[in-house]
Amino acid sequence: MITSLDVRAYVINLPRRPDRRAWITRSLPPELPVAFTSDWTGPFDGHDLTRDHLEAAGYKLFPWKTESDNPWWSRPLKYGEIGCTLAHLACWRHAAQTGDEPYVVILEDDAILPATFLDDLLAGLDRLMGRHQFDLLYLGRFPLEAEHDQPVLEGFVSPAYSHCTFGYLLTRPAIEVLLAAHLENAIVPVDEFLATLYIDHPRADLRARFPRQLAALAFDPPLVRQRPKGEAGSDTEDSDFVPS
Repeated sequence: MITSLDVRAYVINLPRRPDRRAWITRSLPPELPVAFTSDWTGPFDGHDLTRDHLEAAGYKLFPWKTESDNPWWSRPLKYGEIGCTLAHLACWRHAAQTGDEPYVVILEDDAILPATFLDDLLAGLDRLMGRHQFDLLYLGRFPLEAEHDQPVLEGFVSPAYSHCTFGYLLTRPAIEVLLAAHLENAIVPVDEFLATLYIDHPRADLRARFPRQLAALAFDPPLVRQRPKGEAGSDTEDSDFVPS
């Protein structure tokens, strides 16, 4: 039986957003060990990033902007998107270097957790154990092709192309796969990075750089939801585009 001792958690949060930290802290289960990225030093805030700063730190950007009808792909990256990706990457690295819990939960500070979050999470993991192998488990997401999701077990689907990383879980082997992909050498939005590792991504350049190698599942209905942008704002979108 899986218990809270088998799970560690991280919350993506910026030092300048203590309001968001206080908000999500009120709903975090006290039994769940949680680390906040706002307690770390890192290039996570899009308001502070520059191309020179990134290059000096050894980070390289993927050639993101491409000719496409998709407005998400036909514009440059935003510094907030880069900072968000680097914060997730820092969580994966920290988890790989510390502890031995088999499951790692990553939350963003605008995630809405139900009062029964931990109980529901552990019960879900117990139901999956021995029935369906997975590396990545979405606790919540924005499905882009919901019609292609495949039911696998009551309460879970095999997800098609999805966006948003406000709540997901990784197995420890999955963390090693993520780190071995060397995202720091070809930075893309973290939700696109995760998607290209478990689907045949519609962008050929992303498929070539980050080939499919993970098995993903998703809670359905979602276990975790996201605060509306009008209520919480968006630290990712509220930033400048990276100049060409």
